Amino acid sequence: MAYHHGDLAVALVDAGLKLTRGGGLEALTLREVTRRAGVSPNAAYRHFPNRDALREAVAAAILARVAEGMTPVPDADAAGRLRTVGLAYIDFALAEPGWFSVAFFGGRRLGPGDVAATPAFRALADALSDLAAAGEVAADNATSAAWSCWATVHGFAELCLHGPLAAVPASEQRRLAASAVDAIIAGIRS
Repeated sequence: MAYHHGDLAVALVDAGLKLTRGGGLEALTLREVTRRAGVSPNAAYRHFPNRDALREAVAAAILARVAEGMTPVPDADAAGRLRTVGLAYIDFALAEPGWFSVAFFGGRRLGPGDVAATPAFRALADALSDLAAAGEVAADNATSAAWSCWATVHGFAELCLHGPLAAVPASEQRRLAASAVDAIIAGIRS
């Protein structure tokens, strides 16, 4: 196979994104990624020494996409911006279960620092900073509030994907998601 890519690493991650979108982590193999990128399997090793390194790059690309969808409406009040961020996270998980699985359950254990460094968590932290700046949550409680919010939206998404809410119609999942997000926002504001 001839190498014709301007940026093979990007082409390999793009192929990995396409594979994992529908098939989750199980679909991510170096052989299939390189086949889709049109290069030999050995070519991938110049950029990713193993499947784990490729998985990490694909997961990072997915987490960036999660954050892109979490951009709050600029003219909303602070609580409205936080609500937008939380619902966008759940929406992403429900719309992209393969990617959600790879990003958070892709064979590695994420520590608190790993999660806090993701663009998605930073979007949440920024929305909470806005709420603190508006005087609606104590600034020294913002860190614990961030984990409470994260646990709520992440847990809710898991209930819809793999738990008792999986069989519930999408419209009802969305209604329940809004209720969960509104409840956590009310809780951190009190």
